[in-house]
Amino acid sequence: MMNSVKTYTLFTDHDIYLFKEGKHYKLYEKFGAHSVEKEGVKGVYFSVWAPNAKKVSVIGNFNNWNHQDHILFPRWDGSGIWEGFIAGLTWGTLYKYAIESLGKILEKSDPYALSWEQNLQAASLVSTTWYEWSDEEWLENRWKKNSLKSPISVYEMHLGSWLRNDKSPDKFLNYRDIAGKLVPYIKEMGFTHVEFMPVMEYPYDPSWGYQITGFFAATSRFGSPQDLMFLINELHKNDIGVILDWVPSHFPGDANGLHRFDGSYLYEPEDPRRGFHPDWKSYIFNYGRNEVKSFLISNAMFWLDRYHADGLRVDAVTSMLHLDYSRNEGEWEPNILGTNVNLEAKTFLQEFNTAVYKEFGDHIITIAEESSDFPLLTKPVHDGGVGFGMKWMMGWMHDTLDYFKEEYDNRKHNHHKLTFASMYMYNENYMMPLSHDEVVHGKASLIYKMKGDEWQKFANLRALYVYMFTNPGAKLLFMGDEFGQTSEWNFKQSLDWHLLDFPVHKGLQNLVKDLNHLYKNETAFYENQFNQDGFEWVEADDTENSVYVYLRKGKKKDDVFMVVLNLTPNTFDYQIGVNTGTHWEVIFNSDNDKYGGSGVESSVFKEENDECMNRPKSIFLKLPPLSGIVLKMKKDKKYKIQRIKQHKK
Repeated sequence: MMNSVKTYTLFTDHDIYLFKEGKHYKLYEKFGAHSVEKEGVKGVYFSVWAPNAKKVSVIGNFNNWNHQDHILFPRWDGSGIWEGFIAGLTWGTLYKYAIESLGKILEKSDPYALSWEQNLQAASLVSTTWYEWSDEEWLENRWKKNSLKSPISVYEMHLGSWLRNDKSPDKFLNYRDIAGKLVPYIKEMGFTHVEFMPVMEYPYDPSWGYQITGFFAATSRFGSPQDLMFLINELHKNDIGVILDWVPSHFPGDANGLHRFDGSYLYEPEDPRRGFHPDWKSYIFNYGRNEVKSFLISNAMFWLDRYHADGLRVDAVTSMLHLDYSRNEGEWEPNILGTNVNLEAKTFLQEFNTAVYKEFGDHIITIAEESSDFPLLTKPVHDGGVGFGMKWMMGWMHDTLDYFKEEYDNRKHNHHKLTFASMYMYNENYMMPLSHDEVVHGKASLIYKMKGDEWQKFANLRALYVYMFTNPGAKLLFMGDEFGQTSEWNFKQSLDWHLLDFPVHKGLQNLVKDLNHLYKNETAFYENQFNQDGFEWVEADDTENSVYVYLRKGKKKDDVFMVVLNLTPNTFDYQIGVNTGTHWEVIFNSDNDKYGGSGVESSVFKEENDECMNRPKSIFLKLPPLSGIVLKMKKDKKYKIQRIKQHKK
């Protein structure tokens, strides 16, 4: 029988060389299904990497899923690539690869497909990432928004459960419908960026998107690639950055996915000590294989290039870097140096960071979700670092939540859980996360982690947010936490937006909104957020009163704010040491009744020349219960006049 596939290629010899060297970073321009024309006939070019296959054919709804009709040609150069042109096919055609290997025929979806079906068959679709973008102004200027010297406040969200259709709560909203609701909400709330939990195609809803099969496909749960592009475009037009969760750590064992793709262990190491993830029952990428590195770095590049993403938050970096991650003795093998570091994974992450920053410069940012103290994660590769732009501050998150669960009498014994982060806050460029991981699996919602009755729970959470937003580092808050979602996050349903009918929830939302605007509008809170000039303790050791006092400082000498936290349910007057020639005014009080607080007013009611906290003067401040107070430094007029007179003399 005559083969219906014609010879065709998009690969040059240089492409093949780069692919085999692990240095081809735009494989999506070559692999997959591409609409092309051959000798005046329109059709689709297919190419797939399957070096151990005996035969590869394209099956689909155009040939009744018959693996005899459309057999691809193996390249002659030992690359393991199969390719060919099929006339008459168009966008929307369903297809898979039938891969004959070791006497079996495996039906595999296309690793480079741009769209997948949402069903058990989960076939790939011939698709396109063509879109008429209108976000040029954003792209040109976004380096300012992604700068470490700019405010970065991220709203982390899961597209399937942020908001559902009122009339059909079982149905997802389309990306375009989400845009209509999300864009004005983010703008009003004052977040600078939104972070989407994985938008890449995944088969299993309870994985939340972290077990990906279609690495180059926007999940069709919420619409087409162009619908997702519309959402990102709308966010950009409204000055909101988009960070995507990216998962180069592992993939599921679904029959149509990457696992044993051509009958061999192609994308994963064969040794289960390296290739199988015991916690997630998934498979780990083979970071030592050049073609796999090309696949993964091309995937990162694809989302930054074709979808205009402004950053990638890399999931599960700890599991990638540690050979003994979640393994008992005897279940892992040390590296050639005898340590537990996965040297190949480290090299891969360095190459990934080098590649994307070389391509996009400071217009994008990479963020590591990493919970160990792995060194130099956000230091440049040329200085021996891993090259990330930022790292999640997981230690801060756990210490803080542990503290706020404590009984009030016991807080004095745990006082330094809140000061400890200042010992290491400049070791890396940190993002402070209160993420989705903290509000699932029986851990309780954020509001129910707080100590006390309902009023105290909300007061504690308001104080925690003041502490978070006024500390150095970027911020990340998971959806629902901004208004005190009471139930744990459930990926199957919408957030409980009706809670905003209750003043205490509305008040919390108002507080987060005002904190975002304070953080964004006052340079002292972000200019020096990643260097030691921006933070100073005034009182870190008042264990008896559970009070903390610190300064945040901008580049100008008089750009200074003071933050005072009272983490007991008592109201009392408090003496604070200040420098001569300064004068302070309360500009923010988390106990304000518009935030659901008790309305105890905080103001400086006395100033004295008494030395206090190793400073020559002191002020007296009324501290509301369970509160965060922010004061702004103003130059004392008398002091200024004296200085002018002295200068004239």
